[in-house]
Amino acid sequence: MRKIVIATLFVFLGFVNCAQAAETIKIGVYNCLTGSNAYGGQLELEGTQLALEEFPEVLGKKIEIIVVDNKSDKVESANAVTRLIEKDKVRAIIGTYGSSLAMAGGEVAEAAKIPVMGTSCTNPLVTMNKRYYFRACFIDPFQGAGGATYAVKNLGLKKAALLVDIANDYSVGLSSFFKQAFVKMGGEIVSEMRYNSGDQDFTAQLTEIISKKPDIVFLPAYFSEGAIILKQAKELGATCRFMGGDAMDNPEIVTLGGEAVEGFLHTTFAYDPSMANMNAMAQKFTESWKAAHPDKDPNVNAALGYDSYILLLDAIKRAGSDDPEKIRDALEQTKDVLTVTGLTTMNATHDAEKELGIVEILNGKKQFIGIVTPEA
Repeated sequence: MRKIVIATLFVFLGFVNCAQAAETIKIGVYNCLTGSNAYGGQLELEGTQLALEEFPEVLGKKIEIIVVDNKSDKVESANAVTRLIEKDKVRAIIGTYGSSLAMAGGEVAEAAKIPVMGTSCTNPLVTMNKRYYFRACFIDPFQGAGGATYAVKNLGLKKAALLVDIANDYSVGLSSFFKQAFVKMGGEIVSEMRYNSGDQDFTAQLTEIISKKPDIVFLPAYFSEGAIILKQAKELGATCRFMGGDAMDNPEIVTLGGEAVEGFLHTTFAYDPSMANMNAMAQKFTESWKAAHPDKDPNVNAALGYDSYILLLDAIKRAGSDDPEKIRDALEQTKDVLTVTGLTTMNATHDAEKELGIVEILNGKKQFIGIVTPEA
């Protein structure tokens, strides 16, 4: 009799475990938690975790976030997505910081037919010809044209130089789109200099650029490398303006760059804790972030990690199911969803349509200058 009771108990517990599993929706997160891109990846993860705390359920089921470090590496990025799909059986994925990493992970997700919501991976190739990869961010042709528009139309600058990391897809792509738009609007590119990820000495490139007397240098770098370049430019006596892209949007840029980053401009998403007239979602996010992280300010990476979760949640709700194919279909129909970085609509190429902002470092602090509409 005792053996029968024990056997019955195990069967019962098996049914309970299955029921509990059915009441949970698993969403994977793969991001850069170590390696060269760790700071940005960690901010995105913290944004996603904050969204989970505020919106822990959908369709009456609890959401479970499963996190895997892609180590800022392309091979590890593909491995991370493989693990999330094959071992953890996630229904959708969020990530990642770094377009090259998103491309590597995207191939795996595409083959497995699991929808992914990209965070800040802005290179057009991330979603090109992909059915299952989407993103919460705009893309670099839009961003590059916006930076060029602000330089030419708002600042009246005519001569630009480029300093590009040729080992980085984001840097190469964004510089190309800035160049195309700048020239189209009547500007002149007076110098194009290159470097490789991990370089520490930029004296030769900066000396050549300074000799060409540009009005502005476009620097599509990641913030840690960008801060080093700006410090060396100041030491060499550069007097021209410098502008970067969204990868320079980081709370630590002033700490790393000091006085050298004063006056630095960069394109970004329509969110910064310094901006006036925030939408309701941005206000909620900012208040919640400051309560959870009183020691550091939020930035667009944290906001996009938050937004990616919100967009997936919205799609699951509209799909009425956690079936990956139905989530994918719902993501394609995303229209005017209120997120921290503004109203978000998914276009035909799975890229978010949203506003472009400009930030300037003034008096040692990031200041949101306003919205710019690309003209080229």
